[in-house]
Amino acid sequence: MQPQASLSLRAGRWLPAAALCLLLLTLGAARPALAAPTPAEAAQTVIHMLDYVGVDYPEFVQDGKVLDEAEYQEQKEFATQSLALVQQLPAHAEQAQLVAKARELLARIEAKAPGAEVSRRAAEVRGDVVRMYKVAVAPRAAPDLVRAATLFQAQCASCHGAQGRGDGPLARGMDPAPSNFHDAARMDQRSLYGLYNTISLGVNGTPMRSFNELSEADRWALAFFAADLRTTPELAARGEAAWKEGKGRESFQALQSLVMRAPGEIAAAGPDLGPLHAYLVRHPAALAAAGEPPLQFTRSRLADAVQAVRANDRAAARQHAITAYLEGFELVEAALDNVDPALRRDTEREMIALRAAITDGAPVEDIAARVARIDGLLDQADAKLGNEGLSPTTAFVSSLLILLREGLEAILVLAAIGAFVVKTGRRDALPYVHAGWIAAVLLGVVTWFVATHVIAVSGANRELTEGVTALLAAAMLLYVGWWLHGKSYAQAWNAFIRQQVTSALGRRTLWAMAGVSFLAVYRELFEVVLFYQTLWVQAGAGGRDAVLWGIAAAAVLLAVIGGAILKYSVRLPIGPFFGATSALLALLAVVFVGHGIAALQEAGVLRSTLVEFVEWPLLGVHPTAEGLAWQGAALAAVIGGWLLHRRRNQRPVTAAQPR
Repeated sequence: MQPQASLSLRAGRWLPAAALCLLLLTLGAARPALAAPTPAEAAQTVIHMLDYVGVDYPEFVQDGKVLDEAEYQEQKEFATQSLALVQQLPAHAEQAQLVAKARELLARIEAKAPGAEVSRRAAEVRGDVVRMYKVAVAPRAAPDLVRAATLFQAQCASCHGAQGRGDGPLARGMDPAPSNFHDAARMDQRSLYGLYNTISLGVNGTPMRSFNELSEADRWALAFFAADLRTTPELAARGEAAWKEGKGRESFQALQSLVMRAPGEIAAAGPDLGPLHAYLVRHPAALAAAGEPPLQFTRSRLADAVQAVRANDRAAARQHAITAYLEGFELVEAALDNVDPALRRDTEREMIALRAAITDGAPVEDIAARVARIDGLLDQADAKLGNEGLSPTTAFVSSLLILLREGLEAILVLAAIGAFVVKTGRRDALPYVHAGWIAAVLLGVVTWFVATHVIAVSGANRELTEGVTALLAAAMLLYVGWWLHGKSYAQAWNAFIRQQVTSALGRRTLWAMAGVSFLAVYRELFEVVLFYQTLWVQAGAGGRDAVLWGIAAAAVLLAVIGGAILKYSVRLPIGPFFGATSALLALLAVVFVGHGIAALQEAGVLRSTLVEFVEWPLLGVHPTAEGLAWQGAALAAVIGGWLLHRRRNQRPVTAAQPR
């Protein structure tokens, strides 16, 4: 491997003679000479340069004396260029204060202020840039450190050595030597984001080139791997014990909080935080699994939506607004619905209206005002749900109602079909019905395993699955309901019996029943699995027994309700039974259409236009023009089918009257 492929992070002594060269490299030397950097490029460069200032300035300026004049001049140049770029960033309500902080940082560097003060000021400006301009500063998922080990040996070990001590075969003669990742004093000053930036951008004028050809995930993985090389098993074990005891979790709520601060800064904030940081760097999946609280995630994505509108990127703003609902608020809807359904409805309506306003081109002031209203509603939801986890009572009630509410629709469908085949004596059809719901249960178990241990099912995919499944179920329910309604007339039933005395029910109808059985159950199970995943986290260790008791109580109630429906429906006379069953299936088809359209709207596939209308989620009625229109069409199809059957079954009677 050539020296330029090394992964040196000893940036301070490998910097070019003129810092402007690094600036031009960072902004993209291939850009036209007069092309201005994009806001994202400018913000990223400010963060990168200030990271160097925070780490290198204390090394070359001590007790008011400059130890290396060239390095000191470079620190001044970085601060000067950072100030210029901050002034060029897009307008923001806090930009004046940010510029003042950047100017004061430069002044303190010129005054040869203490290194700790300059590092603190640089970190403050850097943090403000990240916060104000929503710079992506965290991996999208937990880095793969197994892959990182392979990458390190292939890309970095030739200079940094197999153990990362700066003693690789190509390191001989390098001046200065490649970084030693076991150098505690140096590495305590390097944040994971600083390492990631150096890997991504390189250091101009040194063998440390940019590794931008690697994927973002691989560059983050290398940063985590390099930071972890000096961690001892004992330190990681202390951090793991603290994490399992719940210590310091308020300091590490997401990957961003892990990557932005230097280890030394973190360790100084509390005795448990240093070991916790070391453990989470080694096991980032533990932090990713804990995840950001759903309502806080919603607030973050809504803020991203406002920033995207300010940047005139409506498509990104709409996607942020959709994600804010699907990956955040929707996860707590079931729990909130059990304590304050009006608040749940108000918040959901406001979020739908926000998406429509973004799509319709509403001004940024209107978007910001809508987000502020939603933030107020989210604060109320936080207060209702409690910040310390759900109480056992709330966890039990939520668990009970989730399964009871979602299971009732499936029970009604299965009971109607089961009662039909029992009443007609066609028990040979029961295996099809049972095969449908058993397959749904098995797939539900697989879904739970995959969603828990393999991948995170995104909100958009969840809603797409629910929407498509609901619409397919509605279509099959309409078909079976049509078929049953045709048998509700005595003469049609007698003809049917004569045709089926020696043969099983039509294969097409049997498979339709199996399909309805499968879709009705799987749709509910899919939603239940994801709701219970969130409820399990919200309940915390003290409320999980209550969640399990809620599931058990709901299962008993569903068994009792299902048994009662099946028992009493079998006793109904043939005509009324088929009429009632077909009406029930038709009603459920209309309900499923409403649920399906709402799910596709929440996924952003269909537009949502709010109207003044009653909201009745139990019947799939949501106050959007599109949902009501599709439900109206389904209802019209039901009525049209009923009229057609009635006309067909009246013809023979009318014809026979003259005779």
